[in-house]
Amino acid sequence: MQTLRRWLPLLLLIPFVALLWVPFYNRTQPMIAGFPFFYVWQFSWIVLAALLTWIVHRGWRT
Repeated sequence: MQTLRRWLPLLLLIPFVALLWVPFYNRTQPMIAGFPFFYVWQFSWIVLAALLTWIVHRGWRT
C-alpha cells in the first residue's frame, strides 16, 4: 500500500500532459452539442482533473 501511495500523485500529471499538446485539440470540428471541440476538450479535463484530484486526496488520507 505504501508503494501505491508514493505513485498516486503521478495521476495528477495526466491532465497536465493531456492539455500540454495543444495541436491535438486546437480545432473547431467536430462540434459537440453546438460547442467546438476545443471547448469540450478543455471543459472535460476540468471535470476529469477534479476527479483525479479527489482520487489522489482519498488515497493519501487512508
